[in-house]
Amino acid sequence: GEPIRVLVTGAAGQIAYSLLYSIAKGDVFGKEQPLVLVLLDITPMMTVLEGVVMELQDCALPLLREVIPTDKEEVAFKDLDIAILVGSMPRREGMERKDLLKANVKIFKSQGAALDKYAKKTVKVVVVGNPANTNCLIASKSAPSIPKENFSCLTRLDHNRAKSQIALKLGVTSNDVKNVIIWGNHSSTQYPDVNHAKVNVKGKEVGVYEAIKDDSWLKGDFILTVQQRGAAVIKARKLSSAMSAAKAICDHVRDIWFGTPAGEFVSMGVISDGNSYGVPEDLLYSFPVVIKDKTWKFVEGLPINDFSREKMDLTAKELTEEKETAVEFLSSA
Repeated sequence: GEPIRVLVTGAAGQIAYSLLYSIAKGDVFGKEQPLVLVLLDITPMMTVLEGVVMELQDCALPLLREVIPTDKEEVAFKDLDIAILVGSMPRREGMERKDLLKANVKIFKSQGAALDKYAKKTVKVVVVGNPANTNCLIASKSAPSIPKENFSCLTRLDHNRAKSQIALKLGVTSNDVKNVIIWGNHSSTQYPDVNHAKVNVKGKEVGVYEAIKDDSWLKGDFILTVQQRGAAVIKARKLSSAMSAAKAICDHVRDIWFGTPAGEFVSMGVISDGNSYGVPEDLLYSFPVVIKDKTWKFVEGLPINDFSREKMDLTAKELTEEKETAVEFLSSA
């Protein structure tokens, strides 16, 4: 078959280091799909990137037709089938979220414009770099000729964290848990919702609330654990969660490519336009979605209780404020 062109930005960083091998060996696009990997990073990281290229060569992977390291957007974004935007300005100590937003608006405006100019119009764009939802919105707004639906941001790591916490609590595998939802922002305001989740206990499918029988845990510690898991990993490891982030990116992209399993939905940050859950339009917000033929649809008709409503509105409010700040910077960027 024809190779597909896959871009990973921030390619010299630690998430990419965990991610590139999985992509190149066929875990994401299938064992038959040859690919060209395009690796973008900033100029000072080029030497490190050369080392990554050497390692990819030394893996001797049959699907990997070519690796292109570059610090130039016109090279990186050319004719892409998929762009995985991992690179962003990380939050440094003493930095306000506002400063972080300003630095990232510049990056994602530029990358959005490069997508618009050089990539295929069918390109799928996945934003990982934080603040992921708002970065994704800015990239999309800066690429007006690419459908908004082609842009998504990663909340699959949070989704996987939620699944895993439920599985650990019940002593089952995470495969036995399905249809957890992450609503909203990939930040500590996100709302991990298990009101619609099911778990397979001894061959029988039951609701998570029914299986766990501990409402105060589900409404308290469970939510906090998922919301603050990233910070907990940094505290313990002194580095951010790269292995689990890379695995979540693989899950997210594979589901875009091959669709979601029957009867299951996943969480993805997508454009909120046309949703039936009362989330304001023109936000990049995490919803439950099903995917078929590389196209996602909202999961409709889930009843939302008052507890959920409050949490969903809170994270929407944060996203609205972030968007307003970012859009101000956008006009001056």
